[in-house]
Amino acid sequence: MNARLLAQVEGTIRKHGMLRAGDRVCVAVSGGADSVALLLALMELQKKLGITLLVAHFNHQLRGRESDADEDFVRNLAARSGLEFMVGSENVEARARENRWNLEDAARRLRYGFLEGLVAAGRTERIAVGHTADDQAETVLARLARGTGPAGLAGIHPTRGHVVRPLLETRREELREELRARGQEWREDASNRDLTRLRARVRHSVLPHIERELHPAAVKHLSELANLVQEEESFWAAMVQSCFESSVTQSGDALSICITDLIQPPVLRGIWAPAGGRTPSVEAVSKRLIRRLAAESRGERGQLGSVHVEQVLRLAREGRSGQRVPLPGGAGVERVFDRLVFTAPPRINEKDEETNEATGSYEYGVELTEDGTAKVLIPEIGKRLWLKVIDWPSGARDTSILTAALDRELLRPPLLFRNWRPGDAYLPTGRQSVRKMKRLFQDYRIPVRERRDWPVLTSGGKLVWAGKLPVAKEFAANENTRAAVAIAEESL
Repeated sequence: MNARLLAQVEGTIRKHGMLRAGDRVCVAVSGGADSVALLLALMELQKKLGITLLVAHFNHQLRGRESDADEDFVRNLAARSGLEFMVGSENVEARARENRWNLEDAARRLRYGFLEGLVAAGRTERIAVGHTADDQAETVLARLARGTGPAGLAGIHPTRGHVVRPLLETRREELREELRARGQEWREDASNRDLTRLRARVRHSVLPHIERELHPAAVKHLSELANLVQEEESFWAAMVQSCFESSVTQSGDALSICITDLIQPPVLRGIWAPAGGRTPSVEAVSKRLIRRLAAESRGERGQLGSVHVEQVLRLAREGRSGQRVPLPGGAGVERVFDRLVFTAPPRINEKDEETNEATGSYEYGVELTEDGTAKVLIPEIGKRLWLKVIDWPSGARDTSILTAALDRELLRPPLLFRNWRPGDAYLPTGRQSVRKMKRLFQDYRIPVRERRDWPVLTSGGKLVWAGKLPVAKEFAANENTRAAVAIAEESL
């Protein structure tokens, strides 16, 4: 490879700290010109950088014999170069249908999944891929066309996790000229010229037109823009990380944040407060924090747009407890009093994939055994409820105990566990008047998503117990109680 081009690649590697002496570097080679040129460049720099190379190829099985020919080409190239070769293969089209991904997204997920698997298996420390300056410019333009924010304008990052991109400051045509000069062949993927795809139209039509009609250095300028935005985004990312660590709590799959901390992030309080105006950086941090929370809860499902972020902000500023904003991919955000709770998409397995509906009503009879115990399994709510008759010492006065136990002698059959129903009401211990359960849910800050299947116990048709809420005053254990019934809940 000519000295100028090789120096450019080495400069990119050193500027971004992509590789360290002693690294085992897996070069992802598709067989196309860019990845072949990357392999040749790293082979020439191998001794100088003190790295060990191996070659990996992923067969997407999208083009039949052509895909197999690509694999054979890369295998032979690795063999001629004396390098270890690893291959992965998967029916991308079938997996895309199965998971409802678009084809390009499925190919990317599965390809990088294979490559990251090599890292996890200890086969390599770094994955080198062949993205060029042209790829960077195309990415920025495509995102502009689809609609994007500052993070989207950052384009392709030089390093991301284990992945490094040594050609990101090198033009595609320069690499092809070098391969032609060396007599090195490469494989052409016909799908890259499919003009029904946005990326192909940008590559073969839009960007060349811009270079001809607007500015010949458009690719360079778009790449520089991406670099500048990456520097800005690294600052915001550190700011958001600080907010996330100090303000976000996790419970199971749900993440929550105090609304005050979202609208007025603690790290910005007292900083940059212009007289007579709101802090200019507050909303920038709030929006990025929403995107971070959504990304953590949603995984990679769906594309979060600016309209979703605005809806979440509106929920925080103006919403009421119990209101919810759906997010792409089945996730959502619910306002629970003074907090926003970000919930993950529901888990769907093969058995309930087509009938994933909310649970309905339930009702289970209770029979106390001779030893004064009962166990009731309620699969609708994923809980097991335990009842146990206990001795109740005369004169018990502990308020916390009184509100959690029932007088055995006051209970009448039938005893039934069921879900609460609209209109349910009773006089709770510690209150002076009857309260509807809907009002008690609000008083005790029970999230809306937990209310529908909330368990209650009825005795002779009267509501006597309601989960974490106080027991009915009429049936509560008191100073005259000799035997009490305690109820405990256990998750399955």
